[in-house]
Amino acid sequence: QVQLVESGGGLVQAGGSLRVSCATSGLTFKNYVMGWFRQAPGKEREFVATISPSGGTTDYANTVKGRFSISRDNAKNTVYLQMNSLKPEDTAVYYCAARPRSFGIFTDDQSANYNYWGQGTQVTVSS
Repeated sequence: QVQLVESGGGLVQAGGSLRVSCATSGLTFKNYVMGWFRQAPGKEREFVATISPSGGTTDYANTVKGRFSISRDNAKNTVYLQMNSLKPEDTAVYYCAARPRSFGIFTDDQSANYNYWGQGTQVTVSS
């Protein structure tokens, strides 16, 4: 079956950096659009970043643009989120998600379109 397993979360001070990873299995990874979403306590899940199957196209939420970077290694079936200049408001559970590629769709910022989700990893940024 399909599995997405996030890792790399933790506690970091404001201004610091963290990289979270999402290892996948059970799917043909190179055929999937990947996304990162996050959910803070008491808030709805929100889009963070997305990457096309080839890795050539990315998109970011305005709140993280210039600070976060999404990448993927199709040989390792893994997607990454490098987070720099972290702020306390970045504190959340971070989820990776996968959706099959389709004609004309290279990236996707809509959580409802994703078929598979990981269990999430906690990122806490202290002030």
